Amino acid sequence: MQITAALPVAKMVGANRLVLGNGIVHVVGDAKVSAEDEKKVRRRLVEQALAAMQK
Repeated sequence: MQITAALPVAKMVGANRLVLGNGIVHVVGDAKVSAEDEKKVRRRLVEQALAAMQK
């Protein structure tokens, strides 16, 4: 399981379950939004990762 902003690299190293993150600098977050909104972004990504692990 990997949350990444670089899908091609993750595929090359053999990761089989991938979730696309927000960007290179802030993969699991977003510095452009408020702290409350960033928490929502992080929660959404973690929920996607958990769903990917269940497949």
